[in-house]
Amino acid sequence: MDRNFNWALPILIFFLLPIVNSEVEDVKKALVQFMDKLSAGNARRDQNWGWNTSSDPCKDKWMGVFCDNRQQSVRKIVLDGFNLSGILDASSVCMTKSLFVLSLNGNNIVGTVPKEISNCKHLTHLYVSGNKFSGKLPETLPQLNILKRLVISNNNFSGELPDLSRISGLLTFCGENNQLSGGIPQFDFTNLVQFNVSNNNFSGPIPDVKGRFGADSFSGNPGLCGRPLSNACPPRKKSKGSTNQVLLFSGYILLGLFVLLLVGLKLISKRKPKEEKAEVVKKGVALDTTGNKPSDTSSGHRTGDNRSEYSITSIESGMASSSLVVLTSPAVQKLKFEDLLRAPAELLGRGKHGSLYKVMLDDGMILAVKRLRDWGISSEDFKTRMQKIDRVKHPNVLPPVAYYCSKQEKLLVYEYQQNGSLFNLLHGSQNGRSFDWGSRLGVAAAVTKALALMHEELHEDGIAHGNLKSTNILFNKNMEPCISEYGLMTTESQDQSLLAQSSSFKINDLSPQIYSTFKLDIYGIGVILLELLTGKLVQNNGFNLAKWVNSVVREEWTAEVFDKALIAEAAGEERMVNLLQVALKCISPSPNERPSINQVAFMIDTIKEEEERSISLEA
Repeated sequence: MDRNFNWALPILIFFLLPIVNSEVEDVKKALVQFMDKLSAGNARRDQNWGWNTSSDPCKDKWMGVFCDNRQQSVRKIVLDGFNLSGILDASSVCMTKSLFVLSLNGNNIVGTVPKEISNCKHLTHLYVSGNKFSGKLPETLPQLNILKRLVISNNNFSGELPDLSRISGLLTFCGENNQLSGGIPQFDFTNLVQFNVSNNNFSGPIPDVKGRFGADSFSGNPGLCGRPLSNACPPRKKSKGSTNQVLLFSGYILLGLFVLLLVGLKLISKRKPKEEKAEVVKKGVALDTTGNKPSDTSSGHRTGDNRSEYSITSIESGMASSSLVVLTSPAVQKLKFEDLLRAPAELLGRGKHGSLYKVMLDDGMILAVKRLRDWGISSEDFKTRMQKIDRVKHPNVLPPVAYYCSKQEKLLVYEYQQNGSLFNLLHGSQNGRSFDWGSRLGVAAAVTKALALMHEELHEDGIAHGNLKSTNILFNKNMEPCISEYGLMTTESQDQSLLAQSSSFKINDLSPQIYSTFKLDIYGIGVILLELLTGKLVQNNGFNLAKWVNSVVREEWTAEVFDKALIAEAAGEERMVNLLQVALKCISPSPNERPSINQVAFMIDTIKEEEERSISLEA
């Protein structure tokens, strides 16, 4: 049996090898055909040009061709400023299935962009600015559903734009200086970072750009109206028939309201005796998360206490207004304790050590109030801790703006961050926001730099974060990440976290006392990095992210850990692997082997700089 197999193996390889080579040859021939049609015989060609069937695009480094790290597949074609004057043969170039950047800026290419461009399924960057393209953009263009950058400016494109709003992750659209017409599609303007359609023939009202782009992005289109341009859109004319219909429907509505009013008065008269017997609820009691006042049988009700946990007023009575300590934030200098008591409060969530409320003050300001219970720290130590944390300022750390402290309860007041948490962005609804590789890397760099400052300034005081996780990374109004709830973990709580961390790696012979609370933060950063890279939950029905990643890496299937969204985006695999290595160092079972936060910040910053250099080469 073995002898027969050894004899058959060379023959098998002989027959398989031409098949593999044939596939490579097909791509090579297609690229040569693409260049022949693109250059039309006028491109500068020397011995370094390549683009022929007798050489290899990766190993022989064809001009303008960039391949993956293994030099096996073409990833980018950048042919800017080569005086190319032919046509774009999309069918040929899209034979390269791994292509994610096609840049032809600053040439003299003519004709249209063919509908076959949609065959470039992995394309994330398409640049054709400064050519002589004409005609309509193909209706198939929105099928490039992972496209991030589309630049078609300074050409002769005409007609209406296809529905590019179907490309949900689009970051850049530059179409200025063409002859495009019709209305502007409803792009996802909350996601776009670059947008320009100036000097075209667009007409009609400008969509709501969410205040992201100014008049320069729309100027030179006489038919456009509405903000951010100065010329307002004319009011829509209503026909006589439509006016009559409005009056008719208004009559029906008024009649319905009158009937409802009669029914309501009758019900109120029946219920009035019962309400007189009911307990009067304080004005400050808030609605719960379903929009209803909590009932006496709700889980928020406590035996022997008629006050609801959904209300800030349920803390002990008889407190002086001076008991609320306002810190150095200018936003709440006039905040009084009774302002919190009478303000509506919505319960956002509960944890082991307390609850979190969203509180709206009379002046419209929205605050987040963390209510702590059974926290093993004295009032004096709590006040000292808050004052020390308040003295350390970093734009990516959310500071408390006020606090209240008694023997039974403690309140911490923060400015409410309306854009949610990193956890929501990774695992919940993104609300149309893109969370690509560059954004994830930016979050990692910002958070580690901020944590490095906090560790440095508060190390002598022994105040680490102690509970660093993706739910405690919030996004401010500019979508910048901020570390929240810094320094709220007691030594007892930290020991519990450390024990849980040890058990996840089956380390039973280490006492929590040998851990530094600052090393616990390093572990937290490591897990956050794993969330950013994998897109997976940390714990889910017995699944443990740290254990899973370690097991996959041990089996040498490293690429399997990465989020499919990052793979589809064709994010830099080398940088992702480097960041994964940082994460694995941070979650080392031995805390002494974990790097310091300064070392982590430096490593991530280096990866971020490499990513930015790579992007600049693509542009």
